[in-house]
Amino acid sequence: MFSIASGSGRATGSSVDTLPAFAGLQPEAGPFVGRHIGPTEDDLAVMLKTVGASSLDALMEETIPAAIRATKPMGIGAGWTETAVLDRLRELADQNQVMTSLIGQGYYGTILPAVIQRNILENPAWYTAYTPYQPEISQGRLEALLNFQTMITELTGLDIANASLLDEATAAAEAMALARRVAKSKATAFFVDADCHPQTIAVLKTRAEPMDITLVYGNPLTDLVPADVFGALFQYPGTFGTVADPRSVIEAIHAASGIAVMAADPLALTLLTSPGELGADIAIGSTQRFGIPMGFGGPHAAYMAVRDAWKRSMPGRLVGVSVDSAGRPAYRLALQTREQHIRREKATSNICTAQVLLAVIAGMYAVYHGPEGLRAIARRINGLTATLAAGLRALGVTVETNAFFDTITVQAGAGVQDILARARSAGINLRDAGHGRIGISLDETSSAQTVASVWSVFCAEQGRVDQMAAALVPAASVIPEALARESAFLTQPIFSACSSETDMLRYLRRLSDKDLALDRTMIPLGSCTMKLNATVEMLPITWPGFCDIHPFAPQDQTEGYKTLFADLEKWLCAISGYDAVSFQPNSGAQGEYAGLLAISAYHRAQGNAHRTVCLIPASAHGTNPASAQMAGMQVVVVKCDADGNIDLDDMRAKVKAHAADLAAVMITYPSTHGVFEESMREICDLVHEAGGQVYVDGANMNAQVGLARPADYGGDVSHFNLHKTFCIPHGGGGPGMGPIGVRAHLTPFLPGNPADANTELAVSAAPFGSASILPISWAYIRLMGDEGLQRATQVAILNANYIVSRLAGAYPVLYRGARGRVAHECILDLRPLKDIAGVTVDDMAKRLVDYGFHAPTVSFPVAGTFMIEPTESEGKAELDRFCDAMLAIREEVRAIEDGKITAEESALRHAPHTGSVVTAEPWTQAYTRQDACFPPGVKFATKYWPPVGRIDSVHGDKNLICSCPDIAEWME
Repeated sequence: MFSIASGSGRATGSSVDTLPAFAGLQPEAGPFVGRHIGPTEDDLAVMLKTVGASSLDALMEETIPAAIRATKPMGIGAGWTETAVLDRLRELADQNQVMTSLIGQGYYGTILPAVIQRNILENPAWYTAYTPYQPEISQGRLEALLNFQTMITELTGLDIANASLLDEATAAAEAMALARRVAKSKATAFFVDADCHPQTIAVLKTRAEPMDITLVYGNPLTDLVPADVFGALFQYPGTFGTVADPRSVIEAIHAASGIAVMAADPLALTLLTSPGELGADIAIGSTQRFGIPMGFGGPHAAYMAVRDAWKRSMPGRLVGVSVDSAGRPAYRLALQTREQHIRREKATSNICTAQVLLAVIAGMYAVYHGPEGLRAIARRINGLTATLAAGLRALGVTVETNAFFDTITVQAGAGVQDILARARSAGINLRDAGHGRIGISLDETSSAQTVASVWSVFCAEQGRVDQMAAALVPAASVIPEALARESAFLTQPIFSACSSETDMLRYLRRLSDKDLALDRTMIPLGSCTMKLNATVEMLPITWPGFCDIHPFAPQDQTEGYKTLFADLEKWLCAISGYDAVSFQPNSGAQGEYAGLLAISAYHRAQGNAHRTVCLIPASAHGTNPASAQMAGMQVVVVKCDADGNIDLDDMRAKVKAHAADLAAVMITYPSTHGVFEESMREICDLVHEAGGQVYVDGANMNAQVGLARPADYGGDVSHFNLHKTFCIPHGGGGPGMGPIGVRAHLTPFLPGNPADANTELAVSAAPFGSASILPISWAYIRLMGDEGLQRATQVAILNANYIVSRLAGAYPVLYRGARGRVAHECILDLRPLKDIAGVTVDDMAKRLVDYGFHAPTVSFPVAGTFMIEPTESEGKAELDRFCDAMLAIREEVRAIEDGKITAEESALRHAPHTGSVVTAEPWTQAYTRQDACFPPGVKFATKYWPPVGRIDSVHGDKNLICSCPDIAEWME
């Protein structure tokens, strides 16, 4: 028997493996491990000889300190065949009941156009791409994100929008923080409309406490005192359906120097006056209903739009337009959108992951339908809802909502549970709105039959309902005339360019052809683990049993999900040594935040609320100090020594100095420098002796699975980047998942159900975060089993050391472990090349594009370096191709050293080379066309042609354009 405690984000239950139903037998092990891991057995022998190790086990002994090595199998069992895994996942999906969910509350049934499903959601060219930090090879997804930003600015009537946030609730929390930064009011309270979604209120409560913000709730017309708050949040339409005019209240807030935030439904905005026209300063919301399935809570792309004055304060990523080396328009991420890496504990947000794949889908939904198509969908929903309300009134039901878009609230009195039960018997989920009320929300999938079925739930006289249904005529809109939208939206050519599926298909193909994703080449990014996202793992996410479930559906309708969560929790605990897991955090940064909040809550429960100091090594990922600051902690930085390790003497001194107030230490292990540090156990012991907790950042878990367990060597909490180690694809920069594992003493402080009014801690809008992508990680772990998971880790470490060995003599490796080995990644020091030849790390990165490669991580964690992580999925041939390219580029640098050519004249400085550049007449470069576009190892048949030349980032920031421009006018 499985259960979900209090609807929290933690699954609990049996530890018995769930098996496919056939004959009750354990499935035989399958060949998947060999398909996931790139090198063959023969390759491994050659690679081990190259690195100078006698075996994989011997290499692990030289790499991982004996003090932290795991000594026994994890207990997951043997890996299953692909067929067995799919069979079991079908069983789990079938155990979830796909109902007509009219619960609303920010989640709605949708229709995803098949051309978008097949060519984006199910297309590895889109879902295996990385965050577009290298813009020259990301022009397709950047254009798609610019479409999304334009769609949001047009619908909200505000000046600028970001390229998506995680969900509506966290977007509201980010808006609250932004409002506090930019408001001229000195108040410390924030007003929250009582008509906001419950999950939004729960996340705001969690976020406000460590920021020392007081939340005030109520009716804006009667309870808001503008002088007492620095800002206010209004839901538009409200969670119970009411469409209210906030203009007078917004004016009062502005008069008191406050900021007005509106959480707005973008589909409703096709019929309603935009937030910008109503006076709002910030608009946030979810684009889930733009074709994206409910997915039991996610992933969905949230949005934020602001007035121009605050564009440089807005959190998240921002796509802008600049020019390339030929002066042509080109897209890029603007305004240092990874600012938490630069500002660390002074960062205004810890956001690192967006929801790029979902934002792309939402934007393409708008391209597919166009403005008139969107308006037609909205009008149909509104008309059906008005007809539903009129019929219910005719049946004697009290409908409380008079002005609405798609949601009404009715009074059911003492019979509310009977009505809800009758609805479920009819295959319909309605919302228990409390106090004897029921909420009903229609959506794009609703029909006249849906309306008639709801009438039947409230009326036992079927004959009367049949008569009403036969005479069904859509009722007139009940949107107040003063709030009816008059302004145009989506007027840019792209939103009317795809009038046929042929047009749409070709547009999507043109965009994907511009990009370089994992389906074409190795993406050797350090700390990002761009490994195989196997098709078999991806297939289940579009099955109705997983993707068409409302996150607040009754628990007895989600038995399959409960089992899946329980399995995944058990396996992650087996892998990490922890005792419990919460799946609520929907990104790695959210996981860090949730873990630190759990630590803080634990200290308070122990009577140690004064423990607020968090020690963080100087080498840490930038989200670590940003997350600690958001959690209300004081960050104290610990030095690193000359070898890149944590300076143990400085750690001892900092622990001693802050022992009385020490809350935690945050350590990435192996380190961001790509090394298994020898002192990890000693550091954990030091912190524990001082009364602190140990947060082990799970970013580099791909170097530990099957070989070391964080809880065993001293970790109290870790997040797991499922979009790294456990095969959820990056999707061009999101979705991600960052569930946290904790030891038993922290279990009571895990996040609870955000829809439950009694929840004290919630970090995301849905109880289980982006639940619909968890089958990917379930499938990966079940396919690999104990031996496969351990072998994957070993090969990931071998592949990194193989690159180090092959590039020895050409590029110095900045850091190594005590026995000369690197972990799963390595840092190549390119700074000497700048000193001796004037070649920059950017020159190297852009030249790799000419060789057909995505660049490694550039200048992080050390400026002027490449951080390279090959992963276990890359075979020897691809590793050799990359190493050959790096060695060939080193020879190009040598030509500059030898005086044969200058850096300014070299192909390095002019890279990447587009087709138009290399075919231009006359050819004036000091190197040949052949050297420009077909350097050693690059074949004509497989050549990747970058769509733009090197992009001018400074121009883009000085001339910020972040929505679809009229290119001809702009160029003039």
